[in-house]
Amino acid sequence: MASAELVRRREVSPLELVDAAIARIERLNPQLNAVITKRFERARAEAAAPTLPHGPFRGVPFLLKDLFCHSAGDPYHAGMRLLRDRQWVAQYDTFLAAKYRAAGFIFLGKTNVPELGPMPTTEPAAYGPTRNPWNLEYSAGGSSGGSGAAVAAGMVPAAHGNDGGGSIRIPSSVCGLVGLKPSRGRNSLGPDVGESWAGAVAEHVLTRSVRDTAAILDATCGSMPGDPYIAPPPARPFHREVGADPGRLRVGLLRHVPGQLIPLHPECAAAAHDAARLLETLGHVVTESYPDALDEIDFALHFAAIVTSWTHRDLEHWEAQLGHHISADDVEPYTWALAEMGREVSAAAYIKSLMWLHAYTRRLSAWWHNGYDLLLTPTMAEPPVRLGWLRSTREDPTLGFLRATPLVAYTGPFNVSGQPAISLPLHWTPNGLPVGVQLVAGYGREDLLLRVAAQLEHARPWAERRPPVAA
Repeated sequence: MASAELVRRREVSPLELVDAAIARIERLNPQLNAVITKRFERARAEAAAPTLPHGPFRGVPFLLKDLFCHSAGDPYHAGMRLLRDRQWVAQYDTFLAAKYRAAGFIFLGKTNVPELGPMPTTEPAAYGPTRNPWNLEYSAGGSSGGSGAAVAAGMVPAAHGNDGGGSIRIPSSVCGLVGLKPSRGRNSLGPDVGESWAGAVAEHVLTRSVRDTAAILDATCGSMPGDPYIAPPPARPFHREVGADPGRLRVGLLRHVPGQLIPLHPECAAAAHDAARLLETLGHVVTESYPDALDEIDFALHFAAIVTSWTHRDLEHWEAQLGHHISADDVEPYTWALAEMGREVSAAAYIKSLMWLHAYTRRLSAWWHNGYDLLLTPTMAEPPVRLGWLRSTREDPTLGFLRATPLVAYTGPFNVSGQPAISLPLHWTPNGLPVGVQLVAGYGREDLLLRVAAQLEHARPWAERRPPVAA
């Protein structure tokens, strides 16, 4: 990361980096609403302190998504009005937050999220919508939409995100960023939980470059005591995969929306087709092939049983923490609707869905074991959507969730399977909106994804493309 190198060479101080980032946030955030909690004075004090860790990112400004990864003494609201109004504050760092600190990152604040995170847009009632810096009338994606908008606009060089059904890759797609969802168990979710959404949730970052994504993964990967999943250790540091020769790979191309849920938008089809041709020019073999399991329409029903059950559990958790009975008036319509659906899922039904998804994962991942190295897809079935399209109402509380389901058809299956997947900004629509493409590797093969992603970045650089609202 260039800013970290400047600190190492003593050409700039951590405090100067922090002050510059704060100025960018103060100038751009009124338009984007990406940063909802500011800890500027604490950040300045940490930047000036002699105890600032001498990690690889010493002094680099960073933002935490206001979901899962929390920091000691800072507000934590998970997109909920209830937690905002109660002024809830986290009492300790999660393992991941502690690793970010040890790497030298300085937290400037928290980024906006949809309530409890299940939506691919960031428009919570608690804080209002986050706007896409490429066009302010459009969504920045979700649930890491605040992080996506902040990085795309240049407020910070990287920001934390997490991904339970596409929540790193979708904001990366619509904001023109690199978004890697690592393998299950690569980054710890502890100490609060061992898994979330039955192992579907993974944590990492959104960045502008493959190099930064790889280097940050080096700083955070590795299991912690009590983690239920442990990803296989990499053969060498991930940053060394950037620029390494991936060899001649066999790549499958999926040209329709899994399950034929909706027609694939022509711009998304063009993005995948163009990426396929680019891979061929780089020496790879691309054929129309994909795991047949992706077309199994029962996937959405069983995954929904997991998501709704966990939403019900989340509300019970916050009831216990707050000592307050949570009613429909305390949360957004879609949150209450999902929780009510989850309340109806019995323990036996939950286990039945879990077992179905385990079998589905075996059917899905067999495709990689049968000779393919990577799967290429669009990241989303449609380009960025306008703000409001995915919102629910009291009269129709599941409207947004139902509209969102086809949009995550390419991403959700690989949360369930635990495989690493990356979204890359290789295409823009005629009206200037980014459209990402997704590459998926076998479990534990982030190394392969990073090699090919870096190869594509070198062949078709995107670093100079900047949105209209940017530093």
